[in-house]
Amino acid sequence: MAKPFQAIRGMNDILPAESALWQALETTAREVLAAYSYQEIRLPLVEKTELFARSIGEVTDIVEKEMYTFDDRNGESLTLRPEGTAGCVRASIEHGLLHNQIQRLWYIGPMFRYEKPQRGRYRQFHQIGAEAYGMVGPDIDAELISLTARLWRRLGIREVTLQLNSLGSSAARAAYREQLVAYFTTRQGELDEDSQRRLQTNPLRILDSKNPAMQPVIAEAPSLLDHLDAESQAHFAALQDLLDRAGIAYDINPRLVRGLDYYSQTVFEWVTNTLGAQGTLCAGGRYDGLIEQLGGSATGGIGFAMGLERLVAMLAAAGRSGADSVPHAYLIAVGDAAQRTVLALAERLRDAGPALRLRMNCGGGGFKAQFRRADHSGAQFALILGEDEVNAGTVAIKPLRDAQSPQITLPQDQVAAWLCVAALSKVS
Repeated sequence: MAKPFQAIRGMNDILPAESALWQALETTAREVLAAYSYQEIRLPLVEKTELFARSIGEVTDIVEKEMYTFDDRNGESLTLRPEGTAGCVRASIEHGLLHNQIQRLWYIGPMFRYEKPQRGRYRQFHQIGAEAYGMVGPDIDAELISLTARLWRRLGIREVTLQLNSLGSSAARAAYREQLVAYFTTRQGELDEDSQRRLQTNPLRILDSKNPAMQPVIAEAPSLLDHLDAESQAHFAALQDLLDRAGIAYDINPRLVRGLDYYSQTVFEWVTNTLGAQGTLCAGGRYDGLIEQLGGSATGGIGFAMGLERLVAMLAAAGRSGADSVPHAYLIAVGDAAQRTVLALAERLRDAGPALRLRMNCGGGGFKAQFRRADHSGAQFALILGEDEVNAGTVAIKPLRDAQSPQITLPQDQVAAWLCVAALSKVS
């Protein structure tokens, strides 16, 4: 017998027992985004490779080592999206969404990066992202951060900390980059292999190193906050004032640089210490130059993305569960007459009680076999339709989780209303 296929390493199945929590998380996120008037945009999984090389940066780890890139049959280089911002900007430019307009957009779906799989980091992972265009002041920065803070409250996530920094203007970063290269060159013998490689290509990324041995060297590096231009200083101060007034706590982290080249001015991360090394739940920032870089007019932009796998892990660790998919009732049909009429009855019950979760027995079987399936389903009630019930226009209802309650019989047109009271009034 052939060996069964298995999922590709780092690309995981989400099983029915897990998907209810995913659905609850996604529903809450949609509600919060709608409350801030963000509209959903649905983006393709595959884009031209050049889009990511130009936006993320050719010397970033993502472009150099992590993208799933291939040539199609016409020889064009295509890439499975490693993040959502570049595609969202591309779509907004292509469809004229940014011409003298303000946009608040969000998206959801899988992303792909070739990384070493570990808890909270996978090769196919899922994100919810939000992007806001056409606004350059700190008020939209504060709104996006407030949105994420509200989501944590709605989800009951408390063990998170907001880290905040400013990367300043491109000119300020260029001047700072020179000082950073000069400093790290004097400490070159203490740099690890990744930092040696980044020294001439992307020295700001050295500040983001997670190598414990690098931390003393990084701690003594010049701070970007000391080299901000006046406009960026004012923007950052105004953002802090808005967050203070809104009661949103934060820590200033001058080493927070983010891993993508398109960021400027505000950058932020929500982090937790409950998930081990992969502690970033949500990250984002401004990218005012990206839209022009990708062919649009100069337009302000800011966004964030949050990893759903990490959020689900946090919710599961806290004992949260999603919307229950266990049926409220299991419909048993015994005999030819019942088999012929059970589907029509099931549909009438669903019409009358749209919130009911009703599972109809399929695949045949005698009464005992069907009753065992009803019990194993976890349903609260078995609805029994036999020849006597068909002739009388009734349904027998047997409680499955309460041995003290008796079996009753009701007219078919009263069953849905009875179940809505008996089943939906309980926590299920």
